[in-house]
Amino acid sequence: QVQLQESGPGLVKPSQTLSLTCTVSGGSITTNYYYWNWIRQPPGKGLEWIGHIRYSGTTAYSPSLKSRTSISRDTAKNQFTLQLSSVTPEDTAVYYCVRDKDGSRTYDYWGQGTQVTVSS
Repeated sequence: QVQLQESGPGLVKPSQTLSLTCTVSGGSITTNYYYWNWIRQPPGKGLEWIGHIRYSGTTAYSPSLKSRTSISRDTAKNQFTLQLSSVTPEDTAVYYCVRDKDGSRTYDYWGQGTQVTVSS
């Protein structure tokens, strides 16, 4: 059974960098052909795709967030990390790490989500 667990600070100050880590168990992040995603949900709004890192290590980002986003991985720890720079209160959301089984945005495993609030 694959499990994903987000970790990171719950409060970030404006203009700082938000950093979250997803630890994966029950399966390797390098296994063909999985895509490992970050998705968020601001309060009162729908889900927003942030970006992903593929089994191969290549990445893709939402055009609206691309300039501020970086996703990386540590294969030894079976983790992948989100960094979102220059945050504002509009980045306040529940952040999820999610597995896509083949790049078709068929999401089969989700982390429980972690609340991140941007506030001074």
